[in-house]
Amino acid sequence: MNKLLLLATILVSFLLRDYAAATPLRGTSNQSDTTDVELLKTDPKLGFKDLFEQGTESDFQFAKLNPRAVSFVQDYMEEEGENLARLKITGKRYFTIIESALEKRNLPTELKYLAVIESELKPGATSVKGAGGPWQLMPETARDLGLRVNGRVDERRDYFKSTYAAARYLAYLYELYNDWLLVIAAYNGGPGKVNTAIKRSGSRNFWDLQQYLPAESRNHVKKFIATHYIMEGEGGLTTLTKAETDDLNLSPTVVDGSIAVQNISGKYHSKAIADNIKMSLPEFARLNPNFDKQLSLKGTYELRLPNDKMELFTLNKVPILQESVSILLGMVKN
Repeated sequence: MNKLLLLATILVSFLLRDYAAATPLRGTSNQSDTTDVELLKTDPKLGFKDLFEQGTESDFQFAKLNPRAVSFVQDYMEEEGENLARLKITGKRYFTIIESALEKRNLPTELKYLAVIESELKPGATSVKGAGGPWQLMPETARDLGLRVNGRVDERRDYFKSTYAAARYLAYLYELYNDWLLVIAAYNGGPGKVNTAIKRSGSRNFWDLQQYLPAESRNHVKKFIATHYIMEGEGGLTTLTKAETDDLNLSPTVVDGSIAVQNISGKYHSKAIADNIKMSLPEFARLNPNFDKQLSLKGTYELRLPNDKMELFTLNKVPILQESVSILLGMVKN
């Protein structure tokens, strides 16, 4: 028990010291906020190694989902796919704030998706246990991080202050575990539960110790993986509104009066496109040779379709993309 109290005291003193040196004011930047980046043992962005597995030369070249997460992601995509597509657009202004805070700590900007599963990016979100704000901080945790939480003020609702506080806490947790899956589990259930799981399992690998974690924490990690995969898999252009697409000059262009061209990116699959626009695969392949391989290698592709088929593609991007991801997940599973 004394050891636990000592650890808690060290943690609080570390965080309070860091807060005093790095708390940003609204609309301003603070250079000292980067002073403890050196404390991270390795490049934190390498900590995502357990989320995905890289394809081989003969396979698709984009990162493939860890096979042990496939089933969960498939179910989660069916339940939350449309909601996540909406949040990818409506959450842009929040993502900008979050990415800035994470980059100052040399943390992966993909951690922004943790706020998505915590609160759907809502500053006013409150859990039944009393966690509040976009990062769902408990009152005592928020106070330890230097935020004011009392009857008059609740800085957990302040997007700037709560995001910088969450970034500091995530950096600290990464110091402990050097693995983002364990960090996310600890963020949800607390370091104590993760430490117990490590001790009981004899492993520091999330996939080996997950059964020793509470179900909520275990699923929290998988929700993050699913959200990351779905949001990133949809690419930067596939969920833009028509107005946004027009602004970026990404509207289809007609090349010979009957064939339109549109530059696309994301995890599209030829079969899903062909099925949804009612076009045979051989005909699709004739207009778009090596589509799947080239899209996975380059990240973009100049899609060529008859005018009427391109209209169908544009109108059905979300279901096409969801079906594409399902096909690719099935390939990983097999």
